[in-house]
Amino acid sequence: MAKPTTIKIRLNSTADTGFFYVTKKNARTMTEKMVVRKYDPVARKHVEFKEGKIK
Repeated sequence: MAKPTTIKIRLNSTADTGFFYVTKKNARTMTEKMVVRKYDPVARKHVEFKEGKIK
């Protein structure tokens, strides 16, 4: 059976609040680690979220 093209990833906040988002990404087209600016409700501001593994 073929591997799925999309994988689930966890976007961890760089503000060290422990907040994270769970999203999907296409592993074939986006081979590098994902970095996105999103809202962190614990820090109450927009910060960078970096890709990490789902445990």
